[in-house]
Amino acid sequence: MKRSHRPLRAARPRRTARTAVAAVTALTAAALVLGASACGGRATTHHKPGTSHEQAGGSVGRLLTADDGSGNRLRQVDAEGAPSVTVAVRPDSEDGWNVHLTVRNFRFTPDSVGGAALLGRGHARLFLDGHPLARVYGSWYHLPASLVRGAGKGGTELTARLYADDHTAWAVNSAPVQATTSLSAATSAPEQTGAATPRPDTTLVEIVVSHGKVSPDPGRTEIKKGRTVELRVRSDRADHLHVHGYDKEAALPAGRTVTLTFTADRSGLFEVETHESDLLLTQLVVR
Repeated sequence: MKRSHRPLRAARPRRTARTAVAAVTALTAAALVLGASACGGRATTHHKPGTSHEQAGGSVGRLLTADDGSGNRLRQVDAEGAPSVTVAVRPDSEDGWNVHLTVRNFRFTPDSVGGAALLGRGHARLFLDGHPLARVYGSWYHLPASLVRGAGKGGTELTARLYADDHTAWAVNSAPVQATTSLSAATSAPEQTGAATPRPDTTLVEIVVSHGKVSPDPGRTEIKKGRTVELRVRSDRADHLHVHGYDKEAALPAGRTVTLTFTADRSGLFEVETHESDLLLTQLVVR
């Protein structure tokens, strides 16, 4: 008995196999899309909370092993364009002192505290003789006399230091970005109001050098013979301060405020300048 021969048909792929392949392909594509979007500029959950890719990669300055003396690590940036600060105080008519911070290349960001470190942003902290006093989120701060008394007797040096939002301290040349000034009294506010100098017998001259420019513009300061002169100079580059005629000199570390004090016991016109950058800072007219 003869059997009929029918042409053999190619076996069809099983539907389950095709479904599995499609599912794997879709999952792979979804993973690629999600991975690409997660690696943008925004923070993601695989980072420590409050940090970003930029911070985790170390591209915002350089995180040093050293700290600022209060347990906060230094975040070093180049001197060119680095944040800077100067601090001035004046007695308040009712209590304590009014502290004024002048910043450059920096803005206060109280709404971002605890977030990623972004160049030129953050907050300041005040220290009295190295002891922490307060955190500051703006240019002005009222310092109560009771807070100074609580820090202990003899407190006279007030320091303002700049920090990033992640609480690391901004630094230049391994030194914190900060400025220091003197309080005229440690336990109570002085009776005079609106005083421009820490002591009544002292003439205070404050100068900032940034990007090769002097602020305020170089001019002449009239000084009565016999008075004490207190020069406070801050430079964004390492330099040397020199007072001609009095032969007074001081090193100017980058990003730090240096105070040079002397008695104006000679009459005449005396120039104050920097040695390395050869900048005229001011002229002292002693009569």
